[in-house]
Parts: sequence; structure tokens; C-alpha cells
Amino acid sequence: MTRRLVIAVDGPAAAGKGTLARRLAQALDLPYLDTGLLYRATGRRMIDAGLDPQHAPAETFAASVGLEDLSRTDLRVPEVDRAASLVAAQPAVRRVLVDVQRRFAGEHGAVLDGRDIGTVIFPDATVKLFITASARTRAERRWEQLASDPHAPDRAEQIARVEQEIVARDAADSSRSTAPLCMADDAVRIETDTLDADEVLAEALRIVARMTR
Repeated sequence: MTRRLVIAVDGPAAAGKGTLARRLAQALDLPYLDTGLLYRATGRRMIDAGLDPQHAPAETFAASVGLEDLSRTDLRVPEVDRAASLVAAQPAVRRVLVDVQRRFAGEHGAVLDGRDIGTVIFPDATVKLFITASARTRAERRWEQLASDPHAPDRAEQIARVEQEIVARDAADSSRSTAPLCMADDAVRIETDTLDADEVLAEALRIVARMTR
């Protein structure tokens, strides 16, 4: 195959798309970019500056995001979830970060995960995957990822709150006027509720092999 291999991995929060995209990139020896971190880092910068992303323009903050911002350990917390969704709805922010994402793939291809890779960033991607799971499954995964005490007595209540936040984030991402979260018409859907990470990777590799023959 002569053209660059670009694999778009889209889906809602905590569906497992990040884990899959990282492992897929490693298996195929391709660069990897978690595009959601660009929006999270932009939102984090605004919060640190004392600004509310719902009311303040974020373009300047998006333009100044660097690779060091993407490695911050405080990007996956509820306040940043909200901020990321709000800045992602700003057309000026998306214009800045769309260019970043397209340059990243460059001439060598890449695996990129996000919410609009296959619909907006790379509508001509070689392979498009849409990774999803129920809100409950995703809430349990996110809680386990962030929980300080995996045996907390109020575990069920905490997971229920995370589920509410995920449902709200899904609604905001799906209903925004600029690049809403949706599955591309030519994407292949993978439901991960009953699959572990190895099974998801194996299925994705089968799809890639079939579509690049």
C-alpha cells in the first residue's frame, strides 16, 4: 500500500478507545496521538488561569498547548471533562487543533483517537473504528481508573455519579453544532462491554488487515 496509513479511532469517553489506539499504534509501528488530550490540556490551562471555558474564548490557550501539557496527571478529572467539552464546542479552538492533528499524521500516517477523527479530521482515513460501550460500563471503568479506594463503602453511589457525568458529557458532545460526536458512515463499530483489551485489539487488527489488503 503506497498511501499513508491513517487509522481513526472514535467513540465516547471511557469506551476503551485510548487503550486500543495506543496498542494498535504499537502493533503497527505507527505514531499515536490522543487528540482528546489537546482539548483537555486547553481546558486545564483555562481553569488554571481562573477562567470559565463556558464564557471565555479558548483559542489562545489552544494555540499554546505543547507536548508537555499532554503528560499532565490532572487532565482526567470531572472539572477538566466539563472544560474539554466546552472548549471543543468553540469553532476557533477546533480550527487551531485540527491543524495540529493533521500535521501530526504528516507523511507517515498515524493512529489518532478522539470523537471526530473519522468525520472531520481525517474523513478519508484508511480505517475508521468506532469504539463504544454502555454508560454503566464506562462509568465503572472511569471510576476504577480514578478511585483512591477500590473498596470504598459508597462505591455504587460514586459510580452512579460518574455515570451521570458521562451521560451529560455524551449529550453535550453529541449535540454541539461544531463537529459533534457521531459514528462515521463507513466506520466499523466495536462494542467493548464484554471484551477485554486483548480481545478488542485482536478484533481491530482483523479489521485493519481486511481493509488494507
